[in-house]
Amino acid sequence: MYKNRIKEYRTKSGLTIRELAEKSNISVGYISHLEKGTRVNPSTEVMEDIATALNKTIAEIFFSE
Repeated sequence: MYKNRIKEYRTKSGLTIRELAEKSNISVGYISHLEKGTRVNPSTEVMEDIATALNKTIAEIFFSE
């Protein structure tokens, strides 16, 4: 099953979904879907934007166990 660590790193950074959305230029709804796992396979650009906003690598967020 697909699992990312967006919510984990977002909460550790003290960010709300809205703040992450503003930092990454990705909609609140899309980030929420990614966190819940109801949306999978984001584009490389989306992964990069989220990783940059969270000061992490794509691998840390999307490909670590």
